[in-house]
Amino acid sequence: MGTIKTEIKTSGKSLMKNKLCEVVMKPSRGGNIRIFSKGADVSFNVCIENLYSTEHCVTLCSKEHRTLLGDYKYKVMLCEHFVAACAICGIDSLDVYLSEVELPAFDGSAKVWVELFKNAGIEGVNKDLYTVNEPVYYLNGKTSMVILPDKELRITYAVNYDHPDLREKWVTMDNKNLIEIIEARTFGFYKDLKKFQALGFAKGVTIDNTVGLKDDGYTTTLRSEHEPIKHKILDLIGDLYLTGVSPLNMRAQILVKEAGHAVHTKVAQILKNKLVKI
Repeated sequence: MGTIKTEIKTSGKSLMKNKLCEVVMKPSRGGNIRIFSKGADVSFNVCIENLYSTEHCVTLCSKEHRTLLGDYKYKVMLCEHFVAACAICGIDSLDVYLSEVELPAFDGSAKVWVELFKNAGIEGVNKDLYTVNEPVYYLNGKTSMVILPDKELRITYAVNYDHPDLREKWVTMDNKNLIEIIEARTFGFYKDLKKFQALGFAKGVTIDNTVGLKDDGYTTTLRSEHEPIKHKILDLIGDLYLTGVSPLNMRAQILVKEAGHAVHTKVAQILKNKLVKI
């Protein structure tokens, strides 16, 4: 079981609600990544069964603790970058205590999470490899996602946004650009920012943690070419890790076209029952 060697304490503002969240992460031998939401005594596992919402971000919840009105009492928002960092670092056993219901955004990527894990030290990483026992398909209009067995991992992500640099473009993940994917920041259309903030979302967006797409370019200098597409791959890694198997431990070809969290997690639900150990 992959876990950290020493306890981690950190804090940061959240992307959606702009609230300060204090985080304590403790080594665990329990075999699950457990989240204790906002000082709660109860926890829930990071897994596809506990998916609550993919609206604006990935929200996980405790389905064992519903309110009288049927809502889920304990929830945590913006899980995707944290979960992606766990997948990349091989962490599958961890206790996470939060002071708020949304994880910190940090710089909008997985960079800070990965650095925190590496600085704390990582031990017991599971080296088992997996593939799929048959092709996995999801097709819905212009959106598609296909996972095929292969001898190595290849993730190719295609987008077609209304932006001069992101029309009919694609990026393939390999060993050479993994760092660029880890450091790729979240993004959105700059013209939509005020609308989302009026609805109570994206209140913590800054020029440092989000790449704004403008008609003539970006609101900030990109860290690497096609950074927004690389962030889509980062999101995908986090979303597929909800199966319990890190995509980096898969031997498969993953092809994605114009998808998002909703499609990623739908495929994760299918994929979980089709993974086989090599």
